[in-house]
Amino acid sequence: MTADPPTPTGAEPVAARRPVVVTISVVLVYVSAFAAVLLGILVLLSRYEVVSSDVLPVSLLGAGIILFGLLLVAVASGIARGSRLSRTLATVYLAILILLNVVTIATTDGWDWSAAAQFAVEVLIVLALWLPPGARHFRRREAADPADQAAASDRAT
Repeated sequence: MTADPPTPTGAEPVAARRPVVVTISVVLVYVSAFAAVLLGILVLLSRYEVVSSDVLPVSLLGAGIILFGLLLVAVASGIARGSRLSRTLATVYLAILILLNVVTIATTDGWDWSAAAQFAVEVLIVLALWLPPGARHFRRREAADPADQAAASDRAT
């Protein structure tokens, strides 16, 4: 058995580099989140152009898109740091935004192109976060440390 080289006291282990796919997905999360806020504002303002019976549903749709866009902005930096909770929350928020975009496409006429573009980007983000190599970035940090892996294998034998 070989011993690991001693580390200076107080030195932190070197963190693994973030994959390019995750970096791109973080940028796309920010772009998609701000675009969702913009789309939500435009949908909310379009309530003035619909019949009076559709004002409440259009208003709620716009407010929901704004809300989940802002929540997505809130978890974007956690995704960049490799937080599994942030990845899970972002997936939930993106799934809700995808659903809201489908509702927007089905119920409104003026926002079909932007909702469809956002739909495509949001699906790409979810795929990038959950498929390799992006998914490997979110594994437990303890398991990524070679010293911890060696200690775990010693305990197993």
